[in-house]
Amino acid sequence: QVQLEESGGGLVQPGGSLRLSCAASGSIFIIYDMGWYRQAPGKERELVAHITRGGTTNYADSVKGRFTISRDNAKNTVYLQMNSLKPEDTAVYYCNMEIGIPGTLRNAYWGQGTQVTVSS
Repeated sequence: QVQLEESGGGLVQPGGSLRLSCAASGSIFIIYDMGWYRQAPGKERELVAHITRGGTTNYADSVKGRFTISRDNAKNTVYLQMNSLKPEDTAVYYCNMEIGIPGTLRNAYWGQGTQVTVSS
């Protein structure tokens, strides 16, 4: 009974910025890791950014220095700030969260995806 709702996608010009949000609702006890993935037409889904509950982050080489992942635990939300966008960033972006109860199995959940298009 967990739902992840994404927002913030859209059409931007090269060099522009966009901020994605993903909020979880439902039976949430604690959210561990959070991440953003993307999938371009004809390509495999790839990890874009990842953040632990403690705030440790990592990024795909292709977005380092341009994208920033952050989280607000009080709001059960993860964000992806995207700057200096390139046409190559065009893809459907999906958020992912690991949710569970301490001492029990953790389950991964996915957002519905939001389209990001970078074009002049």
